[in-house]
Amino acid sequence: MKRLFTLVFIFCTINSFAQRHTPLPHGMVFGDKPKNIAPVPAYKIEAFMGGKIRQTTALVGKITRVTKEQGGWFELDAGRGKIIAAHFKNYNIKLPKAIKGRTVIIEGVAQRLLTADDMQHFAGDTVVGAKQHKEKVNPKARITFEVWGLMVDR
Repeated sequence: MKRLFTLVFIFCTINSFAQRHTPLPHGMVFGDKPKNIAPVPAYKIEAFMGGKIRQTTALVGKITRVTKEQGGWFELDAGRGKIIAAHFKNYNIKLPKAIKGRTVIIEGVAQRLLTADDMQHFAGDTVVGAKQHKEKVNPKARITFEVWGLMVDR
């Protein structure tokens, strides 16, 4: 009898732990719902922006990593080994780690990172002297995205 109670207890605790993950159905929204803007694929954002520094747009892409749940900090795959670092404008958004690998539609502002290595000396990270042209800049993380709203697509 004691073994039966132990088995039932173990089964109930395992079952309750299995149900604690956050289901992310198609159409689930975090923040504001993206408007009816035709979303641009994430790998085309640099060409879409052209020479602009900031662009309000909607993107479609796959989340590769949730870096911080509170505030909704995540990375979006931009194709060819590039990533887009994104975060929510509203810090009260809590993005679950289970969203990793899901395709999402995000709306907000895309912004190019200005670096002194591109000979843009007013970019804010300028160094002087012998180190001026030896700064290591990550070419894979060139665009950041401030998200107003996110919707799970697939």
